[in-house]
Amino acid sequence: MTARLGTAVAILTMAVATHAAADSFKLILPLDCELGRTCYIEDYVDTDPGPGQRDYTCGIKSRDDHRGIDFMLLSFEDMEAGVNVLAAAPGIVAATRDGMADTPVTAETRDAIRGQECGNAVRVDHGDGWQTLYCHMRRGSISVGKGDSVEAGDVLGQVGLSGLTNAPHVHLGVLRDGKIVDPFTPDAVDTCGAPLDQSLWQTALPYDPAGLFTAGFSTSVPEFEAVRSGAARANDAQPDQPLVLYGHVFYAQPGDRLSLSARGPEGEIFVHEITLDAPQAQLFRAFGRKAPQGGWPSGDYRGYVRLTRGETVLAVRHADITVTP
Repeated sequence: MTARLGTAVAILTMAVATHAAADSFKLILPLDCELGRTCYIEDYVDTDPGPGQRDYTCGIKSRDDHRGIDFMLLSFEDMEAGVNVLAAAPGIVAATRDGMADTPVTAETRDAIRGQECGNAVRVDHGDGWQTLYCHMRRGSISVGKGDSVEAGDVLGQVGLSGLTNAPHVHLGVLRDGKIVDPFTPDAVDTCGAPLDQSLWQTALPYDPAGLFTAGFSTSVPEFEAVRSGAARANDAQPDQPLVLYGHVFYAQPGDRLSLSARGPEGEIFVHEITLDAPQAQLFRAFGRKAPQGGWPSGDYRGYVRLTRGETVLAVRHADITVTP
């Protein structure tokens, strides 16, 4: 899953306002996209009180101590084109932060963002103890200030890559009296799923248990155990080595499609689609190319693995590799 947000909601000081009553507090989609077409949900609130993780259906689409909902874009190119983050409900802007770079987190940069894991952010107070927090926004895009009044659907800024993240998305945190609330099951405790009419969403959002654990590049077709352990992943390749992209899938259904594509300094190097006829609970698929005559051009290469069902995008993962002379 994407890099863990952990306790990032604590980075903005809580405030008090009286803009909305609890019985009228409902949410819309917090970004300007079409769910399942131009965006998708990757991670949900972790409902496991222990060291494990589970989403509100008792599925695996969460991470330990994940405190919000991650609405993902399909590509970095979409982020560069600009996708607006929207106020999910009416309220008063309680705090903002801007100025952090849009840079994927690495082991070397993680200490530098400690205490600012939410990245560029906006927090909106809705009254009666309700607040929403919007994390990982694009530097320089925040268009509201403290004290501004916003309506549901008003633009707060744009999706970015700031803070503790490695893929463009907005993390929506929902709080009541300073405590994290799962908007899918705001009143449920230790249950697997809940009636849709009990959620905080104005319009019910679909859920599917299928997704992608990861994607990666390798310089040969890897073994499944190496994919699962992470040993298959290569960050660098020589110009004469093959470039192989793989995706690790969970809970796919027969007929689901897996698309693997990659681009380098000189453009597209392959696009390949696989139909999953008899998927297992976990599987991986890989596709690649041998090095061309004269070798791959030096530089950075990026691949995307996309899982779709019909016209619905269920998950997307990216991978990067650098060809060095």
